[in-house]
Amino acid sequence: MHDELTQVDINKMKEELEHRRLVLRPQLIEEVKVARSFGDLSENFEYKAAKREKNRNDSRIRYLENMIKTAKVIDAAPSGEGIGLFDKVTFWIEEDEEEETIQLVTTLRQDALKGLISKESPVGKALWGHKEGDRVLIEASPTYSYYVQIRSVEHTGEDPDIPISTF
Repeated sequence: MHDELTQVDINKMKEELEHRRLVLRPQLIEEVKVARSFGDLSENFEYKAAKREKNRNDSRIRYLENMIKTAKVIDAAPSGEGIGLFDKVTFWIEEDEEEETIQLVTTLRQDALKGLISKESPVGKALWGHKEGDRVLIEASPTYSYYVQIRSVEHTGEDPDIPISTF
């Protein structure tokens, strides 16, 4: 399976990867060496913490390398009148009688707490390609779905300031 990412996503990952390899990794290796010199490794919390951070950084490096290697680069430009990538969408949730505004983004930039919803999520998939005024069924799971009414669509284009997700 390939993640569909924009060239901006790829560039951000390459920047982070370079920083982690060239700056962070040597620092973390040095921290492990210093902590090791404190003595008995079985009771050395500093060593365990330094080793954990080094391993976490190495894991992130592998993740970024794999994402870059397997990504399918897509164009972020709007495709027609329907809802597309990086569009801001305001919709009315009929069941809850409340309005919500989200922005559709790539999976790498999703952050539901900030209203950044992946185009691969149930909401993203359901809204994709629809227009203002459409009534759309969102299937959250096989046993739960709900209707929304699209109130407005703002074609914003890609915002390079939206950060990529970390773990």
